[in-house]
Amino acid sequence: MSDSDSHNRRHSVAAEASLIDDPEERARREAENGLRQFDRAMRLVEEHLDPERPFRLRVSRVLELHQVALDGVHPYAGNFRPGEVEIHKSAHSPVERALVPSLVEDMCDYVNDNWESKSAVHLAAYIMWRLNWIHPFADGNGRTSRIVSFLVLCLRVGMRLPGKNTIPDQICENRGPYFEALEAADAAEKEGRIDVSAMESLIKAMLAKQLVSMYEDAKS
Repeated sequence: MSDSDSHNRRHSVAAEASLIDDPEERARREAENGLRQFDRAMRLVEEHLDPERPFRLRVSRVLELHQVALDGVHPYAGNFRPGEVEIHKSAHSPVERALVPSLVEDMCDYVNDNWESKSAVHLAAYIMWRLNWIHPFADGNGRTSRIVSFLVLCLRVGMRLPGKNTIPDQICENRGPYFEALEAADAAEKEGRIDVSAMESLIKAMLAKQLVSMYEDAKS
């Protein structure tokens, strides 16, 4: 993980090594990639707001956004993990490698099939949880889930959501509630239920903060 406190929180543990050994250099490259990933997602929002280019979530799009985040940092940037992975400090065990492609495709189908019938917040929450639950990558699962979730939120609402204090930024600043929401959805899944209500509540609160930041900027 890029964060200096990664040993104290939930994170992926896989066999594949980083392409950059120096922690400071890796952090710098990941920060640059994070900006590029966000910019790419926002360009996609602008592209698909065009009624002649309706949006459908594709596996290839998920892989693309992962590739941008891990470019030059990890050998499997833009690819599903080649083996098994564990999540440190989590009760959840990700699915075996062979199931990853079909489950990511099922996730995309859920979003596309429920585009009109489910709310923007629900679809964003579902992606935020489900992609983490599948854990399809050796590294960068959280970063990818957060940007894909935000992409879908914007497009389902029908606009690039304003405000500098974005939902992905807020999660990075305080990951505790995010991890708790993931664990709550994981627990429901073990009981055979899809329940992302905790994640929905978190996204609603963070969206409100993002929009307030836009309002505060407008006043200054």
